[in-house]
Amino acid sequence: MWRATVLTLFPEMFPGPLGISLAGKALASGLWALDARDIRDSATDKHRSVDDTPAGGGPGMVLRADVLAAAIDAAGVEGNRPRLLMSPRGRPLTQQRVVELAARPGPLIVCGRFEGIDQRVIEARQLEEISLGDYVLSGGEIAAMALIDACVRLLPGVMGKLSSGTDESFSDGLLEYPQYTRPQNFEGRPIPDILVSGDHARIAAWRRAEAETLTKARRPDLWAAKNAQIAPTRPPKNTTKG
Repeated sequence: MWRATVLTLFPEMFPGPLGISLAGKALASGLWALDARDIRDSATDKHRSVDDTPAGGGPGMVLRADVLAAAIDAAGVEGNRPRLLMSPRGRPLTQQRVVELAARPGPLIVCGRFEGIDQRVIEARQLEEISLGDYVLSGGEIAAMALIDACVRLLPGVMGKLSSGTDESFSDGLLEYPQYTRPQNFEGRPIPDILVSGDHARIAAWRRAEAETLTKARRPDLWAAKNAQIAPTRPPKNTTKG
């Protein structure tokens, strides 16, 4: 079973949104499991202290290496499970990475707070830093939920149709094409004729073209990466004379 182990100062935040809708139904059905653990349980003093002032001075507090390392060790996560740290300085989370994480045993996810965590525990416990984007949240819990949700929906048996996970944004390096449904006409805006034509080949071509147009306009970085992947490799020119 795919299991997410979350280390947090606020375990009561879980399952939160993960307990409803698609992820919640799958959780109740036993298709995946969630274990939210309180980092404070690994504190050693009567005040259950987990943080201290930053070395070298500066504002805020930093999660202690010894307490967090003890929490990671107590979780008993096997070596083949990914160890992640939700951090704004991490590598951006991509759909490709989500697919990889969903295919592996569920991860241990550390949710940071305050000014961050001691660098030494990141190195000693080999935590992979992952970011949701170029912005800062109050803590890693919401980011962890987003990562877990993205993975859970790809697990076998979670989505009703297998194509639901393959025919959407980022699955082919493109943003998803526009979607339409009833009514046929909404405030003078009809569904494009091609989508009600019944010609599946033309519909597929239209959707592909729309996806490409959207990606070019909104995510030129994705479009450039897509073109780089499909660009043919040309052999070097023969500069030998004779």
